[in-house]
Amino acid sequence: MKPASRTPLQWTLKPAVIVHYHEVGLKRGNRPLFLRHLARNLARATSDLGPVRLRQLSGRILLDLDDHPAPEAVRDRALRVCGVASAALAYRVASNLDAMKAVVGRLVEGRTFASFRITARRAFKTYPLTSVELNRALGAFVLERVPAARVDLHNAELEIHVEVMPAETFVYTDPLAGPGGLPVGTAGTVAALLSGGIDSPVAAWRMMKRGCRVLFVHFHSVPYLPATSQAKARALVERLTAWQYESRLLLVPFGEIQREVVLTVPPPARVVVYRRLMVRIAEALGRERGALALVTGESLGQVASQTLENIARINEAATLPILRPLVGMDKLEITGEARRLGTYEISIEPDQDCCTLFTPRHPATRMSPDDVRAAEARLDIPGLVAQGCAGAAGEAFEFPAGARAAVV
Repeated sequence: MKPASRTPLQWTLKPAVIVHYHEVGLKRGNRPLFLRHLARNLARATSDLGPVRLRQLSGRILLDLDDHPAPEAVRDRALRVCGVASAALAYRVASNLDAMKAVVGRLVEGRTFASFRITARRAFKTYPLTSVELNRALGAFVLERVPAARVDLHNAELEIHVEVMPAETFVYTDPLAGPGGLPVGTAGTVAALLSGGIDSPVAAWRMMKRGCRVLFVHFHSVPYLPATSQAKARALVERLTAWQYESRLLLVPFGEIQREVVLTVPPPARVVVYRRLMVRIAEALGRERGALALVTGESLGQVASQTLENIARINEAATLPILRPLVGMDKLEITGEARRLGTYEISIEPDQDCCTLFTPRHPATRMSPDDVRAAEARLDIPGLVAQGCAGAAGEAFEFPAGARAAVV
């Protein structure tokens, strides 16, 4: 293949990350609010990578990089911002055909591909060439440079995107998919019960993707069990803070509360009573910090406490809504998502959490309201809830300044 000749224009090309959103664009009257949150989160996510200038363009957000030392790192951070549908490393040129050809030539130079397509879009319709005419002109230019290639509009090996703005044009290949959803901070705060297992971190992340800021509540059984579950909870929150930038983790001592349950509650009913107490404590802690709902990693039928009957009994212990984003997913689906998030390896580290302490061999799977009332009749529920709340210790985490733990 004949090397492409270089023009002075090519040496002055400036990289940028072009971010597209989808669901945010459907918000009509509230769109400016969602876009402000998205831009703020993009700025926060990339704040430690060097100078980045954000601009809102028609249907997209641009991260101008100019002489940035690590453009790919900026793109990769953008791909971890909820609300981003896709992001690509683009080149910014003047909105004229010669300039577009120069950067297209640079993108195909030294690249091997059997088929390609040009996808041109105009953000303003007064540009002298239509999108179809741009596709044809730039496609012909690529065929001159790479005669062995062919145009394939349906299954191209290489797709070159050209987005024409009034004052500038962006040319790029290989856009990568982001998480989509809504920007964190647009949907209020929720309190997530974080066990340290595979499911609850995925549930928390799914609520971040819906725009929620997540407060984490972890129950532990120190001194009855080692503090390993607390270390796992910290590691999981640190990993998830990369998606919401600031997190709080509340560590609640639950061993003494479990001991009270064991002394008064029949073994089959204990698991549901434990869960109802956790929900009450998490709700009280969450309300104090502005949470509007609780979140759990429960999946219907996965364990004894997750039958429809027992889920109903657990719901009855709360006045806030309990959101279960994994309720219809199976373990393989949840595990796959945990692997993609990078939480799976942390979750499978061996530990002993409060769920393993005083757990009956045969827990009840279909408790009725009368069963629950009888099981809790001899417990001082308000006192146990107050005990759990009083013992809660808070830690704060930040990203990208590096996770830090401090008493809050």
